Amino acid sequence: MVRRALRSRSLKRTQMKVPGGRNVTHYRRRNPNVAKCSCGMPLSGIPRLRPSEFKKLSKSKRRPGRPYGGNLCSKCSREIFREKVRKL
Repeated sequence: MVRRALRSRSLKRTQMKVPGGRNVTHYRRRNPNVAKCSCGMPLSGIPRLRPSEFKKLSKSKRRPGRPYGGNLCSKCSREIFREKVRKL
């Protein structure tokens, strides 16, 4: 019987062949969903990592460097910039 912690369906199971020739099951956590903009489009430049792995990345690898990077997609941020320019 497998360990109780590994019985959860939130873990992904993969069958691996070990050097000894046996087939064993490896358990790993699934990737989270893609980060999305408020309009529903997936955000480019944001990796699909678990929070503990995401925390280890440098700030430049976590999100794009442009304004609203990591919150809005490029299309939505472009519209906001246009509105700001019109107000001036």
